[in-house]
Formats: sequence, structure tokens, C-alpha cells
Amino acid sequence: MSKADTPALPFLSAAEVRRQIGPDQARRLIESALLSDFDPAEDPARSHVPAGEGHLLLMPSILGDAVGVKIATVTPGNPARGAPRIQALYLLLDSETLTPRAVLDGGVLTALRTPAVTAVACDQLAAEDAERMVVFGTGPQAVEHIVAMTLIRPLSDIRLVGRTPEKTRGALNDLAARGHDAAPGRIQDVEKADIVVCATSAASPLFAHDLVGNGACVAAIGSHEPTRRELPGELLGRSEVFVEDRDTAFREAGDIILAAEEGFIVPEGRNFHDLSALVRGTVRRREDKPNVFKGTGMSWQDLAVVRAINLPADVHGEDVRNSGGIR
Repeated sequence: MSKADTPALPFLSAAEVRRQIGPDQARRLIESALLSDFDPAEDPARSHVPAGEGHLLLMPSILGDAVGVKIATVTPGNPARGAPRIQALYLLLDSETLTPRAVLDGGVLTALRTPAVTAVACDQLAAEDAERMVVFGTGPQAVEHIVAMTLIRPLSDIRLVGRTPEKTRGALNDLAARGHDAAPGRIQDVEKADIVVCATSAASPLFAHDLVGNGACVAAIGSHEPTRRELPGELLGRSEVFVEDRDTAFREAGDIILAAEEGFIVPEGRNFHDLSALVRGTVRRREDKPNVFKGTGMSWQDLAVVRAINLPADVHGEDVRNSGGIR
């Protein structure tokens, strides 16, 4: 077949993905995958390759009869250039022939599935009447997590803690444009919070462990690097702790790895659980201690969302939604 005869590969833009999949549906898709016979421990490990001024991530997955891979880049210096820190594309393949079927914007998948996973965890770990939430971070994940969390709890007091007033105002404006009210916050607000979400690239703990009350829900999702952390080890030591997968957590999650090195947590500890056990009801939240979820993101989560997306009817022609085509 000549190059001219090669069929265009449909490309689904971020706008098209969002048109089809909203935050609450993404949460239900993640939850459904965890309730199935799928075991996250079987998901292929994410590959890290140094490249440019950052690194390249390869995230393949097989989920049921779906096959796909996300190619993502993480470049810490990009925001200063006005470019996204994380950029990605997703390649969906035919499950039998492995023939490429479509390419999707990968950044929007990260923006959808990461808060969806957190929402699945927090829906189980937060008190039913939780009203006060503190979010650390001012980037896209902080904003998307607030949107996702308002869909699972009747939040009436949302505080956003940022490094600079300018970035905090920018995130608050983004939220207001999407119909969500939030206010600038302080570290001390953690003391009265029912839910705390950490969505930063911090290398050291964001707050002292004794600010977190018993029964509170804390989610840390800002990093998948083994040397960075958002939570103090003491907090994990006195909490019920949940992760997407134990092996993945001890390979990538600095919050877990560093707490273990400090002696606050052990892989087979009675307070250390997989998220699937929580979703399936094997373990439950605790009222007498904090409840912590640490997420790093896994390949299956993207595919759980992608396989629910309707592709153009004719995958050998141009995308009927005018999102463009790739040859």
C-alpha cells in the first residue's frame, strides 16, 4: 500500500473526549474496573526514559478486550515557558491484530482519570457529611480534583493553598468559570478539614501530621517519583493507608517509600491496603484514625476511560468529528 493509500488514523481531541466523558462518568468507569475481575497488580509497569529536560513515560495496558498505550512527557521547566508540564498522546489498538485504531489527546485523559481515581477512593474514605476540603496546589490537577470531589460530597467550604497569590487567584478564577466557589487557604486550615487533597510537585511534606484529625480523608496524588513526598511519614504511621497497588507504590510513590525507610509503614502492615479491597468492601474507612490514599497513576486507568469512548464510525477515513487525522 502506498503512502497515499494509507488510511488516516482518527484523532480525538481533548474537547471531543470531554464531550463524551465527564468527571462523574470517569469515576464510575474506574470503579467498575476495580469491581471486575481485573487485578491492578497485573498491569504493566510504567517505563521511564530520560529525555530532553525531563523524561518520557510509556504506559501500556490490557484491560478486558481493550489494548492501548499512553506516551507522556514530564518536563518540570515547561510552565516557565508557557507550556504544560505534562503532555501526552494515547494510542488505542485493535485487541486481536494490534492494528492502531485511533489516537487521542492524552493530557485530557490524565486530567480526567487522576481525579476520578481519587474520587473513587475518597467516596469510600471521607465521611458522608464531609463539607470542608483543603486542596494544596494550583495547577490543572488541583482544579480538576475540586470539580470531581464536589460530585461525591456536599462541600460547602473549599480552600485552595498555593505557593503564590497570583497562581492561587488564577486557579480560583478557573474554578469560578466552571461554577465552583473556593477561597484562598492556609496550611492551618487542614486542622478543620474533612478532606485534604495534595496535588503538588513538592519534595517535602506540606503540613505537620498532627494537623490531620481522626476520621479525616487525605489524598496525595502530586508525584510518582520515589524521592518526592507531600505527606509526613508520621501521618502514614497513624493512618489507614490505601494505594492503587502495593508493588507500584513501593516502586514509585515517594510518600510510601520514604515513610517505609523511616519505619512508619511496612508492605504487609495491617494498616496498608490496595484500593480494590476498599472498593470491594473488604476493608473500610476508620473513624478513630486518619484515612490516607496515595496515588501515582497507573496505565489501566487511562484505558478504563478510553474503552468507553465512541470512535468515529469509519476508522479508515477522516474523523467525523473534525478533530483531524494522523497519517
